[in-house]
Amino acid sequence: MAVQYWLMKTEPETFSIDDLAAEPKKSTCWEGVRNYQARNLLRDEIKKGDRVLFYHSACRVPAVVGTATVTRSGYPDSHALDPESNYFDEKSDPDNPRWFMVDIKLDQKFDRPVTLAELREQKGLKEMVLLQKGSRLSVQPVRKKEFDKIIQLSGK
Repeated sequence: MAVQYWLMKTEPETFSIDDLAAEPKKSTCWEGVRNYQARNLLRDEIKKGDRVLFYHSACRVPAVVGTATVTRSGYPDSHALDPESNYFDEKSDPDNPRWFMVDIKLDQKFDRPVTLAELREQKGLKEMVLLQKGSRLSVQPVRKKEFDKIIQLSGK
């Protein structure tokens, strides 16, 4: 199966690329997604080996700040079953999971983040899901040419 490309949004005050870099083995589960469309991507589409653009959102300067690789395909989000978790969902059922997550591992943190404003200026990125009006999904597909262009813009 061919590698696919994704963008994953996170609020840096909740979990930043520096937090990922500080994790043991620079790896973590991508839990807490509570949107059905994004859940379907995590459950059905995102696979081990896929590449990820790590995006800081809801901050002063939204930007792609690095890349990661998916190290484990979609599996049930155990946080949905934990009453102590911020991501607890009382309607979740271990026999019929409602929410899913994947594991990712940091590849690189960009020396220079690629800002949302900079992305909007690029002719080759006009069709990127992130840049479409009303696009709010925390997990989004990215075309390989878009992924490559952002890597180029980062200076890596």
